[in-house]
Amino acid sequence: MASEDTPVERREITVRRAPKYVPFLILGGLVGIIVAAVIAFALPGDPSYDPNSVFGFFMVLFGAGGVILGAIVALLLDRLSVRRAEHAVVEAVPEDAPGTDPVDDDDSGTGTGRQS
Repeated sequence: MASEDTPVERREITVRRAPKYVPFLILGGLVGIIVAAVIAFALPGDPSYDPNSVFGFFMVLFGAGGVILGAIVALLLDRLSVRRAEHAVVEAVPEDAPGTDPVDDDDSGTGTGRQS
């Protein structure tokens, strides 16, 4: 057969679960905003400052700090995923191999395909 004559292409790949950075950045920013709200509204402060102004100021500071901390956590998890990476060998499957045609998987045995 022709498919037996062709050499099988093998590649070594690295499989790892890398974190997505954007969710970590968003979560860090949201945690920073929540901390700013707690500091501005729950804790007693100077009565000469409006709590909304204090919240706005702290929201910028803690939001940016939370984004930075979220990025650091994502980088640490990325480094950890590099250490836990696994190596695998994959083989290319020829397109004319038996069992890859969806008609071959039909239970009726007629090979007529689907009816609408």
